[in-house]
Amino acid sequence: MDAATIVSLGKFGGAAALGLAAVGSSMGSGIAGMAAVGAWKKCYAQNRLAPFLLVAFIGAPLSQTIYGMITMNNIVKAAVAGTSWPALIGAGFFGGLGMGASAWGQGMAGAAGADALAETGKGFGNYLIALGVIETVAIFVMIFIGKVIA
Repeated sequence: MDAATIVSLGKFGGAAALGLAAVGSSMGSGIAGMAAVGAWKKCYAQNRLAPFLLVAFIGAPLSQTIYGMITMNNIVKAAVAGTSWPALIGAGFFGGLGMGASAWGQGMAGAAGADALAETGKGFGNYLIALGVIETVAIFVMIFIGKVIA
């Protein structure tokens, strides 16, 4: 195989990292968004103020797309530097999958947090801590995938 083909295959791994992380982000934000809309509806139906803070739960899974982009950039640099293309495809696929699953889980936890906060008006900090723990998985994936391809 020529060098250009090897670099292209390596870049495919970078695209996989970004794409799979973004799929998880969109799924997680969608799940949290549906729950927030439902929670706001309950508040309006009961003539209560709808907490704007629920937007934090909707947006939390988006950071995994940023981590996917950082991982993609690292994979592309490694591809240009001559790292083995199968390693780059594997790093991109499994890294993106890990970050995407983190975003999806964060969206599900955010959905529960949105429902609980709208109903009780309490616990926002605790719910954010739960999201932060789930986020940590994506951060670890981003960091350690970088170590694998370095």
